[in-house]
Amino acid sequence: MLHNPAAAAAAMEEQLRQQQLRVLLNASSRPFPSSSSIWLSNSSASEPVTAAAAGGGEAAGGGGGAVSPWDIALCATGTAVACENALVLAVLFYTPSLRAPMFLLIGSLALADLLAGLGLVVNFTVQYLLQPPNAAVALSAAGLLLTAFSASVCSLLAITIDRYLSLYNALTYHTERTLSFTCAMLLLMWLLCLGVGLLPLLGWNCLRDQATCSVLRPVTKDNAAVLAVTFLLLFALMLQLYLQICRIAFRHAQQIAVQHQFIATAQATSTRKGLSTLSFILGTFALCWIPFAIYSLVADSSYPAVYTYSLALPATCNSLINPVIYAFRNPDIQKSLWLACCGCIPFTFSSRPRTSSDV
Repeated sequence: MLHNPAAAAAAMEEQLRQQQLRVLLNASSRPFPSSSSIWLSNSSASEPVTAAAAGGGEAAGGGGGAVSPWDIALCATGTAVACENALVLAVLFYTPSLRAPMFLLIGSLALADLLAGLGLVVNFTVQYLLQPPNAAVALSAAGLLLTAFSASVCSLLAITIDRYLSLYNALTYHTERTLSFTCAMLLLMWLLCLGVGLLPLLGWNCLRDQATCSVLRPVTKDNAAVLAVTFLLLFALMLQLYLQICRIAFRHAQQIAVQHQFIATAQATSTRKGLSTLSFILGTFALCWIPFAIYSLVADSSYPAVYTYSLALPATCNSLINPVIYAFRNPDIQKSLWLACCGCIPFTFSSRPRTSSDV
């Protein structure tokens, strides 16, 4: 039987289509290369990629790529950070008595850490769930992280300055540090941190030149170095202020011991407790942030991603520790939590009011 030429051509065309479909299916079933977080880089970051793909990570995982355990850990940490600091903000907002400048500073720290936690969750969502990748969204997620962590560090510095001034100018502190003054200073601080977070969106990024990427991708190496040096200077300032706080506290303890010999032992015990608390505060902050800051200063995008992740995770955990150090240790906040949870205050609860000078 003779075959119809048109039918034969159609059959061959159909076979070609099926072969092309099989090729596409085989290609799509191959595993994607492991991707790194939007604000972290890996050793493949220097490979040529398009600007849109760079904004969403070297290989967006939403299309079937394996999820990095490090990204899961960062997302879980961000969720815990957001929930914990949201509790602090809720207590401060719904308790009218917690309106002093000291509590505004604690609220600023909690808000910054809350945004940092949300930023980690958003970063995970953009990397693995957003399809197709979008450079503007990726840069916005990176900007949110920069703003939040900058505000967190600056809030810690503001709390340190507040504690120092409450001791150095004990007689005039409450008249000079008014609520409006504190609000104005916090507003300026947040505007400055917002400006830092907007830098990637304003063109200060490495999407067009992968060779200039730092470990804080899409931040460039030069910008990351500036951020790291600025952080180290802020930490040095905090260290100096806490040393001055220790000196003032010891001097006050000696004066009280001379005037009241019978309470010298109790005062010495209180001073030692305060010194231990200061050591814990500075030690925790240094262990969480300084390794990552130094690494950001000396490393670049060619370094293995595991180094960046292993140092970034402790830095994010600092936002998990901050509420315990600065909020939950405060007797007034503890009272509000007890009242909110069980409607009562323990009989053994200390009634001594806490001031800014308490550490």
